Amino acid sequence: MDYYRHHLFFCTNKRADGAERPSCGHCDSARLRGYTKARLKELGLAGPGGARANTTSCLDRCEEGPCLVVYPEGVWYTYIDESDLDEIIESHLVGGRPVARLRLAEPEEGAEGR
Repeated sequence: MDYYRHHLFFCTNKRADGAERPSCGHCDSARLRGYTKARLKELGLAGPGGARANTTSCLDRCEEGPCLVVYPEGVWYTYIDESDLDEIIESHLVGGRPVARLRLAEPEEGAEGR
């Protein structure tokens, strides 16, 4: 068994105002990661054998963001608010069903990094 059943990585990268590219950090991603972490604890899903919500720097998909990725499945999501994150927790982490409406598109084969 893996130490965590699910690992959620939230992009919290914050570029300078006026930067050429957007950044997830300007979409309240750090606060919403904190919300998710607290919610996982509240539901008894946090910790070894459960789930962990971590902060990460740029995941290089900020144009589609804010974004997070859930491992081990490698499912990429975008979200707007707490209700979207609650849906990811309930459907994906608890129910084993990724949330299709919040999933980011798979990159095209051969697509290069930005």
